Amino acid sequence: MAQVPGEVDNMEGLPAPNNNNLAARWESPDRGWEREPPAASTAAASLFECSRIKALADEREAVQKKTFTKWVNSHLARVGCHIGDLYADLRDGFVLTRLLEVLSGEQLPRPTRGRMRIHSLENVDKALQFLKEQRVHLENVGSHDIVDGNHRLTLGLVWTIILRFQIQVIKIETEDNRETRSAKDALLLWCQMKTSGYPEVNIQNFTTSWRDGLAFNALIHRHRPDLVDFGKLTKSNANYNLQRAFRTAEQHLGLARLLDPEDVNMEAPDEKSIITYVVSFYHYFSKMKALAVEGKRIGKVLDQVLEVGKIIERYEELAAELLAWIHRTVGLISNQKFANSLSGVQQQLQAFTAYCTLEKPVKFQEKGNLEVLLFSIQSKLRACNRRLFVPREGCGIWDIDKAWGQLEKAEHEREAALRAELIRQEKLELLAQRFDHKVAMRESWLNENQRLVSQDNFGYELPAVEAAMKKHEAIEADIAAYEERVQGVAELAQALAAEGYYDARRVAAQRDSVLRQWALLTGLVGARRTRLEQNLALQKVFQEMVYMVDWMEEMQAQLLSRECGQHLVEADDLLQKHGLLEGDIAAQSERVEALNAAALRFSQLQGYQPCDPQVICNRVNHVHGCLAELQEQASRRRAELEASRSLWALLQELEEAESWARDKERLLEAAGGGGGGGAGAAGGAHDLSSTARLLAQHKILQGELGGRRALLQQALRRGEELAAAGGSVGPGAETVQLAGLAERAASARRRWQRLEEAAARRERRLQEARALHQFGADLDALLDWLRDAYRLAAAGDFGHDEASSRRLARQHRALTGEVEAHRGPVGGLRRQLATLGGASGAGPLVVALQVRVVEAEQLFAEVTEVAALRRQWLRDALAVYRMFGEVHACELWIGEKEQWLLAMRVPDSLDDVEVVQHRFESLDQEMNSLMGRVLDVNHTVQELVEGGHPSSDEVRSCQDHLNSRWNRIVELVEQRKEEMSAVLLVENHVLEVAEVRAQVREKRRAVESAPRAGGALQWRLSGLEAALQALEPRQAALLEEAALLAARFPAQATRLHQGAEELGAEWGALASSAQACGEAVAAAGRLQRFLHDLDAFLDWLVRAQEAAGGGEGPLPSSLEEADALLARHAALKEEVAQREEDYARIVAASEALLAADGAELGPGLALDEWLPHLELGWHKLLGLWEARREALVQAHVYQLFLRDLLQALAVLRNQEVALSGVELPGTVESVEEAIKRHRDFLTTMELNQQKMQVAVQAAEGLLRQGNAYGEQAQEAVARLLEKSQENQLRAQQWMQKLHDQLGLQHFLRDCHELDGWIHEKMLMARDGSREDGHKLHKRWLRHQAFMAELAQNKEWLEKIEREGQQLMQEKPELAASVRKKLGEIRQCWAELESTTQAKARQLFEASKADQLVQSFAELDKKLLHMESQLQDVDPGGDLATVNSQLKKLQSMESQVEEWYREVGELQAQTAALPLEPASKELVGERQNAVGERLVRLLEPLQERRRLLLASKELHQVAHDLDDELAWVQERLPLAMQTERGSGLQAVQQHIKKNQGLRREIQAHGPRLEEVLERAGALASLRSPEAEAVRRGLEQLQSAWAGLREAAERRQQVLDAAFQVEQYYFDVAEVEAWLGEQELLMMSEDKGKDEQSTLQLLKKHLQLEQGVENYEESIAQLSRQCRALLEMGHPDSEQISRRQSQVDRLYVALKELGEERRVGLEQQYWLYQLSRQVDELEHWIAEKEVVAGSPELGQDFEHVSVLQEKFSEFASETGTAGRERLAAVNQMVDELIECGHTAAATMAEWKDGLNEAWAELLELMGTRAQLLAASRELHKFFSDARELQGQIEEKRRRLPRLTAPPEPRPSASSMQRTLRAFEHDLQLLVSQVRQLQEGAAQLRTVYAGEHAEAIASREQEVLQGWKELLAACEDARLHVSSTADALRFHSQARDLLSWMDGIAGQIGAADKPRDVSSVEVLMNYHQGLKTELEARVPELTACQELGRSLLLNKSAMADECWKCISLPRRQWWLMPG
Repeated sequence: MAQVPGEVDNMEGLPAPNNNNLAARWESPDRGWEREPPAASTAAASLFECSRIKALADEREAVQKKTFTKWVNSHLARVGCHIGDLYADLRDGFVLTRLLEVLSGEQLPRPTRGRMRIHSLENVDKALQFLKEQRVHLENVGSHDIVDGNHRLTLGLVWTIILRFQIQVIKIETEDNRETRSAKDALLLWCQMKTSGYPEVNIQNFTTSWRDGLAFNALIHRHRPDLVDFGKLTKSNANYNLQRAFRTAEQHLGLARLLDPEDVNMEAPDEKSIITYVVSFYHYFSKMKALAVEGKRIGKVLDQVLEVGKIIERYEELAAELLAWIHRTVGLISNQKFANSLSGVQQQLQAFTAYCTLEKPVKFQEKGNLEVLLFSIQSKLRACNRRLFVPREGCGIWDIDKAWGQLEKAEHEREAALRAELIRQEKLELLAQRFDHKVAMRESWLNENQRLVSQDNFGYELPAVEAAMKKHEAIEADIAAYEERVQGVAELAQALAAEGYYDARRVAAQRDSVLRQWALLTGLVGARRTRLEQNLALQKVFQEMVYMVDWMEEMQAQLLSRECGQHLVEADDLLQKHGLLEGDIAAQSERVEALNAAALRFSQLQGYQPCDPQVICNRVNHVHGCLAELQEQASRRRAELEASRSLWALLQELEEAESWARDKERLLEAAGGGGGGGAGAAGGAHDLSSTARLLAQHKILQGELGGRRALLQQALRRGEELAAAGGSVGPGAETVQLAGLAERAASARRRWQRLEEAAARRERRLQEARALHQFGADLDALLDWLRDAYRLAAAGDFGHDEASSRRLARQHRALTGEVEAHRGPVGGLRRQLATLGGASGAGPLVVALQVRVVEAEQLFAEVTEVAALRRQWLRDALAVYRMFGEVHACELWIGEKEQWLLAMRVPDSLDDVEVVQHRFESLDQEMNSLMGRVLDVNHTVQELVEGGHPSSDEVRSCQDHLNSRWNRIVELVEQRKEEMSAVLLVENHVLEVAEVRAQVREKRRAVESAPRAGGALQWRLSGLEAALQALEPRQAALLEEAALLAARFPAQATRLHQGAEELGAEWGALASSAQACGEAVAAAGRLQRFLHDLDAFLDWLVRAQEAAGGGEGPLPSSLEEADALLARHAALKEEVAQREEDYARIVAASEALLAADGAELGPGLALDEWLPHLELGWHKLLGLWEARREALVQAHVYQLFLRDLLQALAVLRNQEVALSGVELPGTVESVEEAIKRHRDFLTTMELNQQKMQVAVQAAEGLLRQGNAYGEQAQEAVARLLEKSQENQLRAQQWMQKLHDQLGLQHFLRDCHELDGWIHEKMLMARDGSREDGHKLHKRWLRHQAFMAELAQNKEWLEKIEREGQQLMQEKPELAASVRKKLGEIRQCWAELESTTQAKARQLFEASKADQLVQSFAELDKKLLHMESQLQDVDPGGDLATVNSQLKKLQSMESQVEEWYREVGELQAQTAALPLEPASKELVGERQNAVGERLVRLLEPLQERRRLLLASKELHQVAHDLDDELAWVQERLPLAMQTERGSGLQAVQQHIKKNQGLRREIQAHGPRLEEVLERAGALASLRSPEAEAVRRGLEQLQSAWAGLREAAERRQQVLDAAFQVEQYYFDVAEVEAWLGEQELLMMSEDKGKDEQSTLQLLKKHLQLEQGVENYEESIAQLSRQCRALLEMGHPDSEQISRRQSQVDRLYVALKELGEERRVGLEQQYWLYQLSRQVDELEHWIAEKEVVAGSPELGQDFEHVSVLQEKFSEFASETGTAGRERLAAVNQMVDELIECGHTAAATMAEWKDGLNEAWAELLELMGTRAQLLAASRELHKFFSDARELQGQIEEKRRRLPRLTAPPEPRPSASSMQRTLRAFEHDLQLLVSQVRQLQEGAAQLRTVYAGEHAEAIASREQEVLQGWKELLAACEDARLHVSSTADALRFHSQARDLLSWMDGIAGQIGAADKPRDVSSVEVLMNYHQGLKTELEARVPELTACQELGRSLLLNKSAMADECWKCISLPRRQWWLMPG
């Protein structure tokens, strides 16, 4: 499982209770503690403990799984995920990744999609790698563990995640020592703190302290007392407490219910589950606390906000007022309503000038003050370290600036508009004068023309009206040309009105007057034109009426003809012509109706009427009467023509029907000649294809019969109707009589009936022939397939590799399946042939089919045998090839892996090693898979070798080679693994050493930094000891591991030893620190802790001995009691184990105390005396517990054995009951059912046998473990096994009896069935009834089938005998009954066989003789009948009769041949059959008679055939001539047609028809030539019959030549018409295409945007390209036109006109395309310009946002940065903007110059863009000015602060000048220092002056608070400067005074020294001894006096200097006074 952090798993023990009465516990030392401990526990007890521990572990695992699953779902619910099974759903890594993303809030790499294991491993690796990056240490957890669903490691991983993301973040600071605890200890402390003070709540751990549920409720009550009534909860009702707490947390706190009451209220609750749930409470309540703290902080912030709010309100109020004024002013100024007169506009301009000079400057001052106020607000907010104030939307400085800009813009617009309005008013005055002049001219012209158009003088004839119309059109043209001048007047008025001219009403009145006169004139002109048009139209209608009456008179003359036609073609032609005439009449009737309607409309006009209405009505009536008379005559003519056509059509239909029936009847008779049966019963049906062809032809014939039958019936009905009507049809001499119509109809009906009978006969014969030929074809196909199958099955190819062998095997399996599928059809061939042979007769074809059936059966048997042999060969070959393929694949893989392993370099870094190791894990899986394949190869080789395969040596060598390569790759992998393991071990060791060293260093630093007094050191020491206990084994293990690794890997020894040494050094330092700390703590509390621990331990020890002393009590009598006692005893053991550590600690502590100071436990009681007693008591407790546990375990194990024994005995009793009282069944079904039940019973016994084994093993275990109940258990088991063996034996015996009974019953049932079948057949064989002779043959056939059935069932008898013999051999006890039954069966079978043979001989002899006699008699009758038929020799009168007789003759000849063969067969049968003499003589007579009659028939048959063939040829030629002549005459009218069609399609139809006719003529030519040739040959003969042939030949030759010439002429005419129509069609297509393109070119759609316009432009360019490409089509059309004109076509003028029209349309289309292209290009340029303008405006708006930013900087550095950035922004914006603006302006100018239609719009865009750019520049200038001003302001404050700092620094330097340190410097040095300081001050003078100048400038710019701040800062600096100057002056005076004092002291010192010298000289002078010495002395004194006199000024100056110092109260005044007084006294004391 994953190793969690150490600080979480350190659990503190429960504190032991205090008990100070220790001495009383030890007053009775003789308590029996000296007893020896019992022996070691038995194996059964160990087993019980292990099972108990495992059960607890499983229970804990289940609880953890459930808790962790709920915890995971609670977090996954945020992302909509859910898991059901923790182990299964985490395997693919998806859910794990989502969980880590939710917990960490970070994005993990996307999981790999896929369901394969490698995908899951990759996803889990990503999650584990993320945990490692989060510093989560995972021990022994790999991705394969999670993917494999390892329960323990999966739970460990989830617990690690909970620790990292839920528990590890918990840190609680206690109130006493402010020490931070971590993880679980902190969580436990938090729970204790929150539940302190709650009764019965004592949280000491995360297991048992939570069982009663009070702790959960206390946590909830502490934070939410409204949810839980804690006072009503009781400790005893744990489940209720837990349920209520969990439900409350889930419903009210939203915490997922991770636990259930049964998970907590248990003996040992799971600690991790409870921690997981409690952590959720901690995080929830911590969040509640954080929210409360945040609320308090928000309150403080609100107070500060309210404080600043007032200032902000003032700013907003002033800003709102200013903005309101601006908006109001903008609204007033923006009002473009000017006075509509020149004087009014001038007054408005003066008022605007007054506003600009008086009102606006005041508001500009207010705007400046508002900016100052905003700056002060921002300063205060910045001082409070708060976010700067951002005015609400619309109230910011930038908004004010923007509004001010709008105001200035409105002012500019107002001024420009006023000046423009002034100019406009001046222009309007001039325009009004021009309008008045033009109005006068137009009114005079209109009056004159109105008079002209008011006159009507049109005339009453069409030419006069047309002349008046031309004159009127000239007047209209003149008036239309004058319309522009009238419109000019209207436009002037419109312009004046549009410009708002003040006298617009007068102008409008004059304009309306002119327009009214113009409208009156146009109305008069229109009315006159309408009247003219009416007169013209009426005259045209009258002219059309005259033309129409003339045409109707011509049509009436044509309709008076009485010609109705002499045949059908002529009648159709007349009817068709009449139809055209009627079409013309119908078309003209519509035209007449239209003319009449048009004329009548003129009579119904209201008002003006061009003619008298009565005249119009008369003309209309006359035309209508002529039309009605014409239509009546046309109707009568159509009725006559239709009646004539119906009669001729009926006669032709009847003739065609009769002729067609006659031809078909002749064909049927010719095709079915002969009446014999068999395969050739239908003429020409020699095989299946010919039969099928004949049947298909016959079906076509039947279809034609059906179709023509309906036509014939319709024709007959029409004939009956005409015959019933009677009379005649047709006028005069051309009358057609109806007398022969009924006779013709009856003849057709008879002919049709004979045709249907012949068709039915032929169909029946063809069906019979097809069935027989179909069987033969199927049989041939089967034989071919069998031969192919034999060839495939016998093939020697077994494949060259596995794929080919598998393919061959698959093909062979398919072949075998096909063979098996053909088994049934092959077996049924005989039956099918018998059926067909009975229907068609036993001819030679049937005999041949029988032979082929036998051949098919033999070939099928051979194919089956060969296929089985080939299947085995293919299996062997496939096994070998599969083995070779597997070996090749394995060797390929081995070679690839060898290459990789040999080339692999072992990496140095741990990450690379882990990657390579992961690859080795996948390699292991691949090698395991490959090893299985190698084993399969070895197994296959072994099977092949053992099976004696011919390639055994090659297979064995291949196996050896593969095994050797496998061994090499395994060795190589192991070698690489060892190398990888070495690197991995070393790197892991180094990493672990570094981790441990870091932990040790951290612990040492913590100990060294801990205070050396109080409980904190003790707490730190306890934690350190726990950490040392955890780290010491690890450190020792690492040192030992380092030594081992160094010895194992010498190359890494230096590195390993260095790490070990460093770790040892760190560990030694830590141990030293810990020892020092422990020594400081241990001395103070060692004895007290020992006493407390000893008191608690002794109290527990007494109670534990009492509990363990029940070893002599009663043992359990049941399993439940034993479980309860063991559970209580195990609990005691756990308590003892928990106390073992306390015991060891007490002993160790006592030994330490004894070694230290010999402590005592109490008065008079030494510690060394009580230690042995304590040890004895402990061992006594262990002994008591072991003894009691041994007894309880033995009793428990024995109770378990008794339970299992009782269960086994109950099972055995049930088995005995089931095996007793059963009987053997008497039928097969009952025996099988009994066996099935007994098998189930045996299965149950085997399952129960396991229970027996459990009891036996338990008894053996009791005996082996030395259990007290072992012997009793062994005896009981012996009895149990004895009973079990008895039951097993009885069950086996009964199963054997059942199997024997089943075999016997099967045998008896088979015998019974065979016996019944034999008796049934015996009855049939003994049936001796006599029957007639003709039934003997059938009886013989039935008996043969009976004998065949008997032979087949002989195998049944043999099978029963074999089964009986086998049964007797296996079961001798059944031999008697089986032998008896077999004997009976054999006897019955022999009797049946003998009876059958005897009956067969009798039936055969009787049937053969009778059959021969009957056969010869039948042949004799048939021959006699044929002789009678040959007596009548009729050559036939027509072709049908001759064909019929030839068919009959052919049938006779076939019958004679068949009879001849039949006679031969009968003779052979007679010779081979042993007959009686009488029968033999009778058969001989009949045979001779039949032979003689056959010989006599041959010659008459040959003669009759010769005559019939000659007659047939003559009649056939005559018939063919008639048919061909009819064919030519039928097609001649088609070739001679003159109709060419009125359109291209009609001409094409005529051409197709004519071409079809020509092809038909061409195809029919050979046939007709052949007929002519045959007819010519017959015509050369001199006979009466040939005369008719010669006449038909001549007619046919002439008609054929005429038909060919007419078809050629027709083709030439149609080709010429086709060229013309094709040209017209092409012209129409071209015009249609040009019209479509014109519609596309005329589209008004120019696109909604740039993209759509571009698409339209592209489409238009494509259209233009298409138009250009179409020019070739126009040229081609022109060439066609020239060709037709050169041909001299009669429609040349129309063709030329159409071609000219096409050329004009094409030119117009190109011009239209050019116009549309120009329009689309202009629109595209407009959209492109619009886009660029929008982009530039958007760009300018974005720049305006930047340029209008209100941020002016918070200090000098900030504003400098802003100014620098804005300078860059302004530079970049100016450059880019000017370029883009120039580009747009250039584009606009170019488009305007090009004359773009939207030039005005583009000019507006250009102006707006330039204005926006000017505004942006202005805004940037303003922003630059503001930044410059802000920079000046901040620079002033910065300079002021800097200057003030310099002044302060100078002031701080002054005291050092005025009070220099000792020793005192010289005056010169002080003066030099002062001069240097003054020089520095001179530098500050310029700065102060500059500051003053800057302040003066800023005060002129800023007002309000800014001005005050500037003045205040200036005053502060000046005040400091003044103080500095004053201080400097004081210093200068001080330095000067000090320098004077020092100079005075120096002078005084010099004078004193001189005085002292002079006084010494004077006092030291000797008395003179003589005059010379007196003189010398006098001279000497005189010199001194002179020197004294010389020194007087110096002394006086020194005294003056001293007095001045005294007067100035110098600091050295006292010294000066001393110096002054001392020289004076000395001076006075001097002589002189």
